[in-house]
Amino acid sequence: MTGRRSGLTLAALGALILGGSPAVWNTCLAFFQAALLVGYGYAHVLQRIGSMRHQAILHAVVLLITAAFLPLRVSQLLGEPGNLPPVVWLVGVLALSVGPPFIALSATAPLVQAWYARLRRGEADANNPYVLYAASNLGSLLALLSYPVIVEPILRLKTQTLSWSLGYASFVVLMVWLARAAWSVRKLAVVDAAQATAISPRPPLSERLLWVGLAAMPSSLMLGVTSFITMDVGSAPFLWVAPLALYLLTFIIAFQRLPLITQPHALLWQAAVVVACLFSISLSLPAVAKILLHLTGFFFTALVCHQALAARRPAPDRLTEFYLFMSLGGVIGGSFNVFVAPLIFNTVAEYPIVLVLAALARPWGQGGLARGQWGLLIAGLCAAGAALFLPKSQGLLLMAIPLVAAFLLRDRAWAFGALSAALILCSHQLTNRSNLVKIERGFFGVLELERINLPMLGNTRFLVHGTTLHGAQADDPARRCQPLLYYATTTPIGQVFTSLQDRKPSLRFGAIGMGAGTVAAYTRATDSLRFFEIDPLVIGMATDPAYFTYINGCARGQIDWVVGDARLTLAREPQDEFDLLLVDAFSSDSVPAHLLTVEAMRGYLARIKPDGVIIMHLSNRNLELMSPVAGVALAAGGAALQQVYFASKDVRAGDSDEDAIIVARNPAALAPYMNDPHWTPAQSHGVRVWTDDYSNLFGALIRRLEKPGRQ
Repeated sequence: MTGRRSGLTLAALGALILGGSPAVWNTCLAFFQAALLVGYGYAHVLQRIGSMRHQAILHAVVLLITAAFLPLRVSQLLGEPGNLPPVVWLVGVLALSVGPPFIALSATAPLVQAWYARLRRGEADANNPYVLYAASNLGSLLALLSYPVIVEPILRLKTQTLSWSLGYASFVVLMVWLARAAWSVRKLAVVDAAQATAISPRPPLSERLLWVGLAAMPSSLMLGVTSFITMDVGSAPFLWVAPLALYLLTFIIAFQRLPLITQPHALLWQAAVVVACLFSISLSLPAVAKILLHLTGFFFTALVCHQALAARRPAPDRLTEFYLFMSLGGVIGGSFNVFVAPLIFNTVAEYPIVLVLAALARPWGQGGLARGQWGLLIAGLCAAGAALFLPKSQGLLLMAIPLVAAFLLRDRAWAFGALSAALILCSHQLTNRSNLVKIERGFFGVLELERINLPMLGNTRFLVHGTTLHGAQADDPARRCQPLLYYATTTPIGQVFTSLQDRKPSLRFGAIGMGAGTVAAYTRATDSLRFFEIDPLVIGMATDPAYFTYINGCARGQIDWVVGDARLTLAREPQDEFDLLLVDAFSSDSVPAHLLTVEAMRGYLARIKPDGVIIMHLSNRNLELMSPVAGVALAAGGAALQQVYFASKDVRAGDSDEDAIIVARNPAALAPYMNDPHWTPAQSHGVRVWTDDYSNLFGALIRRLEKPGRQ
């Protein structure tokens, strides 16, 4: 679908603005679904005009008017991020930047299908124009898969927007040609007259509500499984592309003339995989296995819902009404995940809840349960209840009973759903972590505070964001102010802090990314430190002495912080401000690439003193960032050294492996480090320099796969 393909541009635009996190991706998709609803509503209203010629003329005018919003660009009307809540700001910017052309494009698919059905009236294929919906979603799927691996690595952003604009112009020409071709059809007047008289009965309200519900559940699940696998299971770049790809694939299969997977087979596999998904939540499985299992469960659940939708599609003259209610369901499902769930759940609870609700899309069976089926249901529910009061190992064994019972009762939707709910309640109870101290959820994800007993260090608090560590602090008073992990004194970050302090009695530090506030422990009474942090939840956790005391307890110098995107907030700082600027905002799956460009590096260099330094913390499980950042540093006019650090064998050091690059305006500022054999000249290895107009995360992923990291 043309609208769906342009939706990929929205997601890319959102990632450019606020970083490539799953929350940003999900918000862009929620906006895309809302805009799709408006487009489908416009198409439905347009169908009320009896003449296809008048419809075509009006739609051509709309396409030409919306072309005034091209080329694509980020609207500045709402100001900078931080003036509004991130989700509201992002939706508003997308609406102002690309909303009108996107809405016009999204209306085209149902319009063309409706025109096709009218022009082919009386022919064998006229009764099933919905196969065109499968074809359009195939185009969307190909566009989705090609963007990160072909388009982004090859084309600059300006070239992409220009290409999109040229494509839009070509599309307008094509639509004019199509309208003219339809105009020349001799029987058009007869078709228009037939449309005015041959209207099928309007589906009852209950049927239309079913359309909404069957569309809402896969939409919610798509965003829910994205959040679940990236926050709770394992993180990797582009992982959130997989659910959208599978979502599109289910539309293709469901609306095919000859489905690749038949409905009976989909129902069978969905029953088996879903109960396994619900059971697996309580198991410690390898991340890859768990991700594949839940993606498979999502795929078959979405397929079951979409096949139920396809089976209930109305006569072609009700096509636009069908798509309108289907898109309304998509908006409801997506909006629930993006706007409602973060307010009422502190975990990604919406995912298993909707997975259980999706059981309602399964067959309900005929009549009541037989005696044996009642026995299965009661046995399964009782076993699930008993498992809650047993040790975890025994409880897991007992959960096999509701798991098997749910599969055997798969043709009774309400019984299958009841047993699925019992499974998820048991899984949640059995996975209760005694080491979890606090959990909070915001726009940028789920933030957890854990306490773990470590050898030599004793009880230690960890700040975890999704699957990424953001800092740790020992409870032992003797070690409470000892920087740990990436910030230990032995690491490259620690080396730079202590080296500067050995040479200067007073220092001004800046740090992009607060984490647990660990580097505040380095400040002396004569030093000052300013954090630049985008997530208010991180600030709240790091500055509350009940959780971490690096900032309010260990720091001896003046500490303050600025909330917002670091590129924007740092730009307001005076030039020649910092002796040391730490750039530490790159988690393993969500890399704000706009902080790693030549333009960003020039901004950093302007904010450090002539003899100051920038240290880029680039440790990453999934991406090789050292090469592009080395190229960026040199292209920005700086001098750079790099260090690949391996954690010491002494557990008491509390350090970890680390990749880092240190950058200065000139080689003289790096002289104190050049004689240290741990620091070597930074090497870009020929990697194309990243700019605000070009980045290549897929290339960084491939380089990491070729040379696996240690993190």
